[in-house]
Amino acid sequence: MVPALVALRCRTADRTGAAMRGVDALAPLVAGRLAVESRSIGTPSTPRDAPWDEDLRDSRGCLLEAGGQVEDALAAARRPVLIAGDCSIALTTLAPLARARPDARVLWLDAHGDFNTPATTTSGYLPGMALAGACGEWRADLAEAFPPERVVLVGVRDLDAPERERLERSAVTVVGASLETLVYTQNALDRAPVYVHLDLDVLDPEHFPAESPAPDGLAPVKLYDLLEAVAAESEIVGLEVAGFHAPADELERRAAASTALEVMEPLLDVVGEATSRDR
Repeated sequence: MVPALVALRCRTADRTGAAMRGVDALAPLVAGRLAVESRSIGTPSTPRDAPWDEDLRDSRGCLLEAGGQVEDALAAARRPVLIAGDCSIALTTLAPLARARPDARVLWLDAHGDFNTPATTTSGYLPGMALAGACGEWRADLAEAFPPERVVLVGVRDLDAPERERLERSAVTVVGASLETLVYTQNALDRAPVYVHLDLDVLDPEHFPAESPAPDGLAPVKLYDLLEAVAAESEIVGLEVAGFHAPADELERRAAASTALEVMEPLLDVVGEATSRDR
């Protein structure tokens, strides 16, 4: 399965320029690591602090394109690899996964639950509602719902009270950031095929920049070990990466991008296997 690498450069809910800097910094590194060309979708627009409904309306085309890229890749027996500014893309990317690979589970790595709804959000931030929308907890009217019982949310440590209550009522498996994270994750995935959603703020802010820093996250070596264990036990169906809020300083940005690439290595090793055999 040759990877299909896409850099999503259109705005979804960007409030600063950091997210698009992250996409532009990380996509060429991943392309070089996989020895494939990166397709760029869309063009950046001015970041702004907008309510969720405006962002949903204005980014509709961008979000549908993200889902279409996953659908096309899976239909062609390729592994989709998406690099995006934020987690909003999951509003459309998980639905084609459910259709094409109903046996697959989603490993959602994130410091935040992303399980708010229009009724509970206090920030009005669309990415903070992404997983809930993807699982049908509210209607974004973009795609069908992904079964929540097939989602494993890992590394979460910053939840609003209503969000926590909603997650507790849902069928989503929640694994916090602790010494037992790796074992609990392996048990929850149970060697099933896996589509990985990686929000890089799952890393501890001491080691990696974040828009909304949440302390007590995973150290890079711990995230590497977790992804290595998952890749060793499960088929990696695809990968989407978001949440790289890259520093404006070039040296700091390069260092952070290097950290991101390093923690992703176990997944890229598997995703790039077919490409390596073809060389």
